[in-house]
Amino acid sequence: AHVGQEVTLCGWIQYQRQGLFLVLRDFQGLTQIIIPQDEAHSHVKKVLYDAPVESVVRVTGTVTSRPPGQKNPRMPTGDIEVKVKTAEVLNSCKKLPFEIKDFIKKSEALRMQYRYLDLRSFQMQHNLRLRSQMVMKMREYLCNLHGKRNISSEYLGAKEFVVPSREPGRFYCLPQSPQQFKQLLMVGGLDRYFQVARCYRDEGSKPDRQPEFTQIDIEMSFVDQAGIQRLIEGLLQYSWPNERGPITTPFPSMSYAEALAEYGTDKPDTRFGIKIIDVSDVFRSVEIGFVQNAVNKPQGTVKAICIPQGARHLQNKDFESLKESAKSQFNQCLVLGNMRLETANLLESRGLVLRDPTAFHFLWVVDFPLFLHKEENPAELESAHHPFTAPHPSDTSLLYSEPAKVRSQHYDLVLNGSEIGGGSIRIHNAEQQRFVLETVLKEDPELLSHLLEALKCGAPPHGGIALGLDRLICLVAGAPSIRDVIAFPKSFKGRDLMSNAPDYITPEELEPYHIQVAWPAAEAEGRKHQLM
Repeated sequence: AHVGQEVTLCGWIQYQRQGLFLVLRDFQGLTQIIIPQDEAHSHVKKVLYDAPVESVVRVTGTVTSRPPGQKNPRMPTGDIEVKVKTAEVLNSCKKLPFEIKDFIKKSEALRMQYRYLDLRSFQMQHNLRLRSQMVMKMREYLCNLHGKRNISSEYLGAKEFVVPSREPGRFYCLPQSPQQFKQLLMVGGLDRYFQVARCYRDEGSKPDRQPEFTQIDIEMSFVDQAGIQRLIEGLLQYSWPNERGPITTPFPSMSYAEALAEYGTDKPDTRFGIKIIDVSDVFRSVEIGFVQNAVNKPQGTVKAICIPQGARHLQNKDFESLKESAKSQFNQCLVLGNMRLETANLLESRGLVLRDPTAFHFLWVVDFPLFLHKEENPAELESAHHPFTAPHPSDTSLLYSEPAKVRSQHYDLVLNGSEIGGGSIRIHNAEQQRFVLETVLKEDPELLSHLLEALKCGAPPHGGIALGLDRLICLVAGAPSIRDVIAFPKSFKGRDLMSNAPDYITPEELEPYHIQVAWPAAEAEGRKHQLM
């Protein structure tokens, strides 16, 4: 379409060949640039020939069709090239620690250290562009089509990262989510809220977690669980990238009990079978002591996973590996759930395709227990989701007599075996909220007196959900880690290798916050040498 036109392009030199042509890279992609060879343009040739790879240049020239046989169908611009008339080096580039090419293997530590260079790669540019497009479509859907208000709620005030104030002995904390504040917005009459919220978690990084992460945070008044689910299904359908194919709504739903019974996890990957099955009837007549002990106990069962043609594809060492995995765990369903995933990994390593990487299987998991027994003290209960989750309407009476049996109005959204969102209908009655905090959870309700007071002031029924944006984009992009869809992430250990954070600060910098640091002995010695 641009053949014959004169254009000016700015970008980075991706590749140069013997002063004949170069490939120019910008945010839109790659363009082949033909370097003039005639004497009249010798200065242009010298400028481009002498410029190191990854230098920033500006070129002006005419768009022409490539000669027959030289077109490149693998490039979007493979039918054309630009014959240069003028060229200017805007900034030269030194020798880089790695080449800006996706097929060149780099360690993750090196990528994190030079993140500003890693961002130049095609894959990173694609991932961040995809993220931007999906967030823009989500804002459009929530604001323009559903009339929600994009309101920034307060962050300082909950748990996790501690932030010193200049008041002696007083600190802020950075929250994992704006949970209480968005509920207070509902009390304030702002019936539809959403925010692209930055949240914080003071723990090490994992492939699907970061110390700071982003949520699509939503809260609504006068809504039920089905209403929240319909909204999220519509949101994802509207923002879903065309190149990933359409997604079908409504998403299937499964209870927490069903998920554990059939898949051994509350985050089942439904792209493949190999479900857990009850084989108790088969084993009732088997005269083996531990089997009889299992089937004769109240509600005792014998369960297994069936692997079609497993004997053909799995080797003895694979079965030994699975047995070792089973020995380290004691919950029957969780053992089989983990073995199901390990078996899938083993079968796929043998060439079988069980999990289509281009398929996207969404699943709602519902009817979670409201409370769980604490691992360290099974006589006490803790919230399965958070203490503001409302009980299931059918189980409300059990809350005051047998709270361990109460189901909740908590729902998780799972995609290909990864939890990408979770939410609940909230308690909007102050007395019920106080009972949960004080009587069931044995917490001091005065720590949440502001919320309890607000619930007494005509709080409407309300509920919400938060989608983990980083994890969602990671799955959509097919990236190996959420670090590949965040511009400046932290390392696996939660460090910023580029700016060397977290770092030491001087006693003088600590003084306004009335803080003294007690260094471990070895670290104190190293710190002393740093300051000398």
